[in-house]
Amino acid sequence: MDDSDLAGGILKQVPIEIAVSVGRARPLVRDLLKLRRDSVLTLDRRVDDPVELFIGDKLVARGELRELEGEQAGYLGVRLTEIIDLREAL
Repeated sequence: MDDSDLAGGILKQVPIEIAVSVGRARPLVRDLLKLRRDSVLTLDRRVDDPVELFIGDKLVARGELRELEGEQAGYLGVRLTEIIDLREAL
């Protein structure tokens, strides 16, 4: 095993953080200042629209939000519907 194989094996075990974007809001500052508990901030997407998955600022996939069942009931998951070529994205 050479050094490149060792480095590749180690890198594959490094955890990464994936951020899931469900939408964006662009309120005016005056409207933002009016927000209180229980206010609703309208996003630019509908409930059934795809979500986007990012590593840092790089889009890596799209998918659909799903509520998990069984022991993980109540948690959200993402069913992937499109995966960006990670070699190009990263």
